[in-house]
Amino acid sequence: DLSSSIWAWYQEGTTWKARKVIEIPAEPADPEALPPLLKGFKAVPPLVTDINLSLDDRFLYVSAWGTGEFLQYDVSDPFNPKKTGSVHLGGIVRRAAHPNSGPLNGGPQMVEVSRDGKRVYVSNGLYNAWDDQFYPDGLKGWIAKLDAGDNGGIALDKQFFVQSEDQRFHQIHLEGGDASSDSYCFA
Repeated sequence: DLSSSIWAWYQEGTTWKARKVIEIPAEPADPEALPPLLKGFKAVPPLVTDINLSLDDRFLYVSAWGTGEFLQYDVSDPFNPKKTGSVHLGGIVRRAAHPNSGPLNGGPQMVEVSRDGKRVYVSNGLYNAWDDQFYPDGLKGWIAKLDAGDNGGIALDKQFFVQSEDQRFHQIHLEGGDASSDSYCFA
């Protein structure tokens, strides 16, 4: 089973428990379009590589690096998330383009959410060893920005796209802070 899942951890009395709340299935694919590592599976795994929660705890953002899908879930009720948005960029087989690019490789990988929850940035570089196994034709780095709606929904910012032939972009941090926990360290 090449699917990916997201679990909610919670405390019941003095006992910690976990419950699967999101499952993202693998996508069937022609083995000829797959890298050697996946040919026998005849499918592309989502490969969830990063998640990020908006500061108001309302939206969870999920990078499915393998399929090239970036997802938004309303997690106001953490045990019953509702998918509120999805955008495709890159992907092992899909190679979905940004409006300012041709077909992309890599997929949304690292995600960063602005403190106001209106801007979401994604980059496509994971780790060289993984990049090379899942994208053996070479990974070209890119960063894209998505706009997040107040009540859910995400859309690509057609004007913001950074691409590099020889650099692989990974972590993103925003000036003045962002939704990652490390942005709460102030001097």
